[in-house]
Amino acid sequence: MHFKTHTEAMENILDFFLYNEISPKEKLGPTGRTIEAKLLKRINAVIAIMRDVEKTQTKPTVAMLQSLFVMEEPNKKPLIVEKKYAEENKEVRFREKRNLKNEL
Repeated sequence: MHFKTHTEAMENILDFFLYNEISPKEKLGPTGRTIEAKLLKRINAVIAIMRDVEKTQTKPTVAMLQSLFVMEEPNKKPLIVEKKYAEENKEVRFREKRNLKNEL
């Protein structure tokens, strides 16, 4: 639309604001920058939550499951005490009390 005078242009602009019930002084809504900033904050919050879940739940659970499947050979204990162990323990554990006066 082309207007012949500035007055016609201003009248049409004012009619637009009146028809749509908006004021030229008020903001129409969030701008692209504010929307982007809010989205980045939300994304960073989601990333922080995912990292926390990974640290506190996922990794310990994986470690527990892996420890269940690790096969270790049990220590072989001799069923009968071998002589070499029996000979090493020649220390007397109990001794009679020596009574110098030979009293009961």
